[in-house]
Amino acid sequence: MESKQSQVLDLERVLALETWLKTTNTKLTQVNGQRKYGGPPEVWGGPPPEARCEVFISQIPRDTYEDLLIPLFSSVGPLWEFRLMMNFSGQNRGFAYGKYGSPAAANEAIRLLHGHMLEPGSRLSVRRSTEKRHLCIGDLPASTKQEDLLKVLRVLAEGVERLSLKAGPGIEGVSAIVAFSSHHAASMAKKVLVEAFKKQFALNISIKWQSTVKPSLDEQLSPHQPSKSLLPSALKPPRHIPQWRAEVSGELTSAPPPCMVRPPSVPLGYYRAVGGPTVPRHPPPPRSSPSSSQGHLVSTALLPSPSMLLRTLCEATGVGQPLYGMYYSHAVPDGFLYFTYKVCIPGISTAFKGLVMILPGPSATATLEEARRAAAQQVMQRLYNNELAH
Repeated sequence: MESKQSQVLDLERVLALETWLKTTNTKLTQVNGQRKYGGPPEVWGGPPPEARCEVFISQIPRDTYEDLLIPLFSSVGPLWEFRLMMNFSGQNRGFAYGKYGSPAAANEAIRLLHGHMLEPGSRLSVRRSTEKRHLCIGDLPASTKQEDLLKVLRVLAEGVERLSLKAGPGIEGVSAIVAFSSHHAASMAKKVLVEAFKKQFALNISIKWQSTVKPSLDEQLSPHQPSKSLLPSALKPPRHIPQWRAEVSGELTSAPPPCMVRPPSVPLGYYRAVGGPTVPRHPPPPRSSPSSSQGHLVSTALLPSPSMLLRTLCEATGVGQPLYGMYYSHAVPDGFLYFTYKVCIPGISTAFKGLVMILPGPSATATLEEARRAAAQQVMQRLYNNELAH
């Protein structure tokens, strides 16, 4: 009974958060089970933080939100970033990360705020974040090449700096040690890479934190060092590129108009890294450099949203504007919400039906818009796959 009650939202606290966001014009971004402020904030004028600038905050009451936490931790010094972990109920998960501009500011936060009482009987725990930045990706194909895998990872995840491959006794296939620009970037990659490789290449990779890194690793991980091994293999790629967000429960039976523009295709390195064809059936269109990406996984903040792209494509090809029917399905304990959708395009006889999973946004409107974007992403992918099949 207590666990059910603990997941009931305090609507007064939610309203207080929304009021504070509007009053202060503070922007929060929902990404993979966490809500993020800054990284950096708009008013930040200094360089990005170095190592040992982040604190780990735990024992946060579940109905305490950024309207209380950000001002509290900003009282010590300007925050470069603040990340509050969220669950599907809309409550926080009891812990957060705050990053300052210097190790001295982080030390001051630990000194002043460890044991701080937010409410009677609840004291915060504030300590240094471990900030692990290296992941070990295992069970890669024996044909994996360093430069191609690097291209793949830089499209799939943010903040990939460099990697090294290792193979030998006791290692099945090939493993890669991947260095990221921050602990946050590494943790986000850890959440998405297993599923991304499975859907993109039908590969079941393993991934874990690389807890010990040799002092000479920076030299070993130099992006200019050539790959030492590994001959191409005949591993067959999947026949098409599956959807990113969820399996789709319907099939496209009518072909799109011949002039329908395709969404951006994956780089050549995707195929070479798993032994696939070196030339795709259609040349990839120009795309922004991965280093300029501000989004996660497929979409970026520098590009229009999938729903806007789909609308533009439909208007350009004369098939009419897409009409969305979005229906809430269910939630799962890891924080994701599932929506079924039905997208009708007047010039295409068959409706597109499917299932998407998203994380809840700061409001019902934002959550529904994210579900619509996910549905548009799947529809464009299915149009592209269908054109490739003809």
